Amino acid sequence: VQLVESGGGLVQPGGSLRLSCVASGFTFSSYAMRWYRQAPGKERELVAVMSGDGGSTNYADSVKGRFTISRDNGKKTVYLQMNSLKPGDTAVYYCSANVRVLVGRRDYWGQGTQVTVSS
Repeated sequence: VQLVESGGGLVQPGGSLRLSCVASGFTFSSYAMRWYRQAPGKERELVAVMSGDGGSTNYADSVKGRFTISRDNGKKTVYLQMNSLKPGDTAVYYCSANVRVLVGRRDYWGQGTQVTVSS
């Protein structure tokens, strides 16, 4: 299993970014995908989750109405569109999947992509 994020960067408050996460090594369409973030000195926070078929989503209250999670199962890619960014959104963003393995399930993580919101 491999998850590779991209799309982070430096953006001014009020700006937008779109993160991507390309998955491989598992049946992508069968699994919910999650975006997390971790700011310096803080615990990792679940930002958004989307079901395998894309029919169900859930967001942290702090990003509702500003962030949108989507996926393209043909491309094995999950996206996070981030609008109206605030300095408080500054963090390393990770995508994650909880994948069935030989015995039980395991969480897999990408390497993370840095998002910095600053003027």
